[in-house]
Amino acid sequence: MGPDPQFWNGRKVLVTGHTGFKGGWLALWLRQMGAEVSGLALAPPTQPNLFDLAAIRGDLDHRIGDIGDPAAVSAAFAAAQPQIVFHLAAQALVRPSYSQPVATFATNVMGTVQVLEAARTCASVAAIVVVTSDKCYENREWLWGYREDEPLGGRDPYSASKGCAEIVTAAYRQSFFANGPWLASARAGNVFGGGDWAADRLIPDIMQAFSAGRPAPIRRPLAVRPWQHVLEPLAGYLTLAEHLVLQGSAFAQAFNFGPPPDSELPVLAVAQMLQNVWPDAQLDVAHTPQGPHEAGLLRLDASKARALLQWRPRLGLAEALEWTAQWYRQFSSDPAQMRELTLSQIRRYIAIGRG
Repeated sequence: MGPDPQFWNGRKVLVTGHTGFKGGWLALWLRQMGAEVSGLALAPPTQPNLFDLAAIRGDLDHRIGDIGDPAAVSAAFAAAQPQIVFHLAAQALVRPSYSQPVATFATNVMGTVQVLEAARTCASVAAIVVVTSDKCYENREWLWGYREDEPLGGRDPYSASKGCAEIVTAAYRQSFFANGPWLASARAGNVFGGGDWAADRLIPDIMQAFSAGRPAPIRRPLAVRPWQHVLEPLAGYLTLAEHLVLQGSAFAQAFNFGPPPDSELPVLAVAQMLQNVWPDAQLDVAHTPQGPHEAGLLRLDASKARALLQWRPRLGLAEALEWTAQWYRQFSSDPAQMRELTLSQIRRYIAIGRG
C-alpha cells in the first residue's frame, strides 16, 4: 500500500514549508503524481539547498511568506484554493530553539494557528495534515516506543513547541473541524536524505565532512534515535491525506510514522554505516562538546499507522543510508544532476512499493 497517483492527479494541494528539506521532497513527489501544487514558505534556509538544486520552483505556485503573518497565509489559501493542505513550515531544530525560543514558539505554535484559521475559512479544503515531530512527547527515555496517546511535553523549546502544536491541532479538530474538513497530525522520527544542509544534524554534518575530506564530528555517539529516509514518512503523510478525503473522521487523529526496531540505533552505529559506504571516510568520535540537553533515547511505536493505513517502511536502514550517500556524492561531482537524481530516487521508492 502507498500513495495512489490516480488520487493525486489534478488535486489542488498547498504545502507550507516547500522550500525546506522535507517540503521540497514532498512537492516533487506531488508534482510527479500530477497534483497542482502551491507553496508558502520563507526563502530556503541554507545555501546550498534542495529547493534550488532540484529546480522545485518551476513545479508549483511559489510564494514567499511567513506563516505567522495572517495576511500572507490567507492570501496563499485564496490563491491556491487547495483541497488538501500539508503544513510542514516550522523552526525544525532542537539546538537553535535554545538561542531562539520566542521565534521557535511563534513559528511552531502560532504559525500552526494561522494555518488552521485560514483552512477553516477556505471552502475548498477537504483535508489537512499538520506535521509535528517525534519530539512532541514527554520523553522519559524509556525502552519502548511512544504511542499516540502518550503524554505530550518537551524539555527544550523545540520539543515543547511541537507538543503545543499537537494540542492546538487537537483543539481545532474538536472545536471547528468535527464535521470536516478532516484534520490529522503526523509525528515522524529522525528523517534524513539528500538535500539537507541543516546545522547540527548528524547525517548532514557527516556528509559535509566526508565530502570535504575531513573527519566527521560525532557529538553524542550513544544517543539512540528512530532513523528513517525522508520518503518513508512522506509516503505516510500522503496516504493519511488520501484516507482523510476518502474515509473522513475515522482518520482525523494523530499518527506516528517511525522505522522498525532494527533502525533504532545509536548515533555511532549510523555514522559507521555511512563510513562503510564512503571511501576513505573518517570519524572524529572524540568530538563530544558540552551543549544544551538532548535526549539520549527516543523510540516511536508506529503500529497504528501500520494497522489503519497499511503503511510500511520500505527501505532498510543500510539501503536508506546508501541512497543518501549516493545523493551527496553526486552533488559533489555534478550538482546539475540533482533534480534527476532526486526524482529517480522517488521513482525507485515507488517501485519498491509496487513490488
